[in-house]
Amino acid sequence: MGMIIVDAARNSTTYFWGERTSTIDWCEENYVVSNYIAEFWNSITNSIFVALALLGMHTTIKHRQGKRIFACYAALMFVGCGSVSFHATLKYTTQLLDELPMLYLCGLVIYALVEINKETRYGIKAPLILIAMQAAITAIYVFWIQSPVFHQVAFALTAFGGVGCGLKRLKEMQLSNRTKRILGRLHLLGHVGMWGGFLVWNLDNVFCHRLRSYRAHVGTPLDVFLQLHGWWHILTAYGSTYLLLWVHFIRLARLGHDHLFTIKYRLGFLPYIAMKTPKKID
Repeated sequence: MGMIIVDAARNSTTYFWGERTSTIDWCEENYVVSNYIAEFWNSITNSIFVALALLGMHTTIKHRQGKRIFACYAALMFVGCGSVSFHATLKYTTQLLDELPMLYLCGLVIYALVEINKETRYGIKAPLILIAMQAAITAIYVFWIQSPVFHQVAFALTAFGGVGCGLKRLKEMQLSNRTKRILGRLHLLGHVGMWGGFLVWNLDNVFCHRLRSYRAHVGTPLDVFLQLHGWWHILTAYGSTYLLLWVHFIRLARLGHDHLFTIKYRLGFLPYIAMKTPKKID
């Protein structure tokens, strides 16, 4: 399902990162904007992952909301950083840094939902099982089935597993109408971001040659709006963040603190969980 576009002239050793070794090359023309960044727009659009993740990490520290939720936001930042390194270099090693953290993020989300209470229930068993599963998928992908399709299927199944765990937790709790509205909105926006991103990702793959022609026709700066893989990054960054906020708010509801919190936006476009009162909780 990934694109391999042969940009022979722009994959030569004359460019900063040399010849492409990744198994995937996306629709953005290589080394057009900068001789030091292979896919410029595909690289910088990942900054939204980092911004949203840092805001979530700050929230969990400020309100002392647990290492498990903090780890999920940290993993989201790692996803963005790995994607930057991949699109900037188009090397196989950095491709793994782009792809594998997505799986690990989903694994952390599942763990945060399984061990949703303040005190852990399953001890060392739950993390060991999840680590073993992630390690098995990683080993199969790196040493056996080195196909992006395998990674995409494994990621999708793990992501659906995380959503399923969240829905199961919701059925176990009695929620106020306000909390139901907040969770419903977060869940909806998360899926809109993820499925919207998946749509433009496929459009970028299927209609790449046409998009390249259109970009050449409209020229700079309008061509940036036709960099659909970059829009995939933006949409999935928001989709992932809204789903993490959904998980975060589920845990607040489980601990009985949901009435103290709401969703706010920093700078008008960066969503985060904020307290309705200045009081901090343990």
